[in-house]
Amino acid sequence: MNRRIAGFALAAAVFAADQASKIWAIGLLDTPDAPRFDLTPFLALTMSWNRGVAYTMLHSDGDFGRYALAGLAAAASVFLGFLLWRAKTNAAAAAFGCLIGGALGNAQDRLTHGAVADFLYFHTPFWAGPLANYVFNFADAAIFAGAVLLIYESFTSQAPAAS
Repeated sequence: MNRRIAGFALAAAVFAADQASKIWAIGLLDTPDAPRFDLTPFLALTMSWNRGVAYTMLHSDGDFGRYALAGLAAAASVFLGFLLWRAKTNAAAAAFGCLIGGALGNAQDRLTHGAVADFLYFHTPFWAGPLANYVFNFADAAIFAGAVLLIYESFTSQAPAAS
């Protein structure tokens, strides 16, 4: 299969899986008395609405911020689509597909709900730092996977020989 088609198909699959998981999570967890479901000692299900970006940076309750963040994600997705189209390896195409699908999934939440639905609660005994408490969703996981794939690709791809 052509890597371009595979990359865009992966973006669509990530978007669909993200939206389906959020519909399920919102139905299960978005009530005032919804309990936290502990899946493991470090992972639980709980509802959290993120009105910003990573770690709630650029928090915005108003429509301007909501649409600006959704627009930024859409613009980034167009740029990433251009990079996917030019991808030289399957790993790069998969990485861009993950990034596009995740960005569009979170943008859809902003347009539909005014905030991003996060429900996977990763927690550790650390009292501070990014691993202490982190609530995320499938789109966030796909974005992380895409970034890791791009880093992997940068270390494993062959640099062109100097002439």
